[in-house]
Amino acid sequence: MSMTMEDEIKRWTAKRKAALVMEIIQGKTTVAEASRSFDLAPSEVEEWVDEAKRGMENALRAKPMEIREQYEKQIKDLQEAYGEAMLELRARKKLQSLLGEDDK
Repeated sequence: MSMTMEDEIKRWTAKRKAALVMEIIQGKTTVAEASRSFDLAPSEVEEWVDEAKRGMENALRAKPMEIREQYEKQIKDLQEAYGEAMLELRARKKLQSLLGEDDK
């Protein structure tokens, strides 16, 4: 890839994403440089890198998880994080009511 891709990429296929992610992992470019070069949001490129890392980790497991198992684990982790955030929010509201602070 090495920034010698076609002038304008209309569609980011998995193969193109993988090539760009490999350049980032190998230190040939950075997320910021790739974002500027290809007019992509840095968060989008970072997401590709994160997905690639998760995929590599899973591929190197003694017993790789199926795609469904990966998504179920991700959903479970997100549900736990959501639950924790809701508990914290409720605790803060309770503290505010005990301290007599109005909800503004």
